[in-house]
Amino acid sequence: MQRRVVPVVRFRPGLLALIGCALLAWYLTVKLAAGMPPGPGAMGLGLAGFLAGWALMMTAMMLPSLAPLLSAYLRSIRAENNSRIRAARTTALVGGYLLTWTGFGILAYAASVLGARLAADVPVTAAWIGAGLLAAAGIYQLTPLKNFCLRHCRSPVAFLLHVSSYQGAFRDVRVGLYHGLYCVGCCWGLMLVLITVGVMNLAWMAAIAVAVLLEKTWRHGIVFSRLIGVALIVFACFVPAYPWLLPGLYMAPDMMM
Repeated sequence: MQRRVVPVVRFRPGLLALIGCALLAWYLTVKLAAGMPPGPGAMGLGLAGFLAGWALMMTAMMLPSLAPLLSAYLRSIRAENNSRIRAARTTALVGGYLLTWTGFGILAYAASVLGARLAADVPVTAAWIGAGLLAAAGIYQLTPLKNFCLRHCRSPVAFLLHVSSYQGAFRDVRVGLYHGLYCVGCCWGLMLVLITVGVMNLAWMAAIAVAVLLEKTWRHGIVFSRLIGVALIVFACFVPAYPWLLPGLYMAPDMMM
């Protein structure tokens, strides 16, 4: 009987620091969201403030799913005897990864501002647009491109073979940026869902973070990803009749006063 080989993530100091950063980011995100109910718009912030909040949210939501890659990366640089250099290289990789998601935050800001205007000016149209965005995110979950990006995120060894030729002072930042681009390609649809339900919707943030983690680390992650797509398409069908399901595109009557 053939035994199934399950990838093991060993809790090295770098991984413990990663988990600690994610937990701290969750704590700060919850504090930020206190007294701020989910709703349309960019939380009343300008671009710089929004990007700072978005970077904090991405740290909380996305860092746990980086653990398999970081574990493999730490093994690849274990020949580096200086622990400070190893820590600096690891930090540079994580920084490059978060930089990619912060760049995506510019698009998230524009979408949030536009969503608030639609909710205030054309609420019926906003509901239909929201349904279309959910359906688009769900359909993307079923596409070959999504599958390609997800397989990349699920295969850290193949990824490290690709980036092993990187040289120079910013090689680790480049590694983080490179992986971050694939991660954006894998998860942009789920982030679009987050914008439609309200950027500071903690319940949806937690659900999406768990979904991303399972997609990338669970052995049935690819099948799970497709089930998410089907669920989003079904969910989209209810939105036109119940626009309040998408707080990011719905202006409650008391908010208009």
